Amino acid sequence: MANLKDEIRSNGSQDASVAGVDMKFELVVIPVSDVDRAKEFLRQAGWRLDADFAAGDDYRVIQFTPPGSGGSVIFGKNVTTAAPGPPRACI
Repeated sequence: MANLKDEIRSNGSQDASVAGVDMKFELVVIPVSDVDRAKEFLRQAGWRLDADFAAGDDYRVIQFTPPGSGGSVIFGKNVTTAAPGPPRACI
């Protein structure tokens, strides 16, 4: 079995201390004000519903995946402390 430095070099790196990392965007959490409205919107848009889980009245998580995508969107009730709406720029 090859050692790690040999494997890194065989994957195209010139320097055994630098390795490429295959990174993919997998998930984003979006704060919404109306969970059921957001769920219906994405369902009508043709997105796949992956999960709709509630734990009592205070927590609900919904996950959708767009067609052909490896990334998903999560939203719900008390999933994040962020305010609903578009994100604000941090400066």
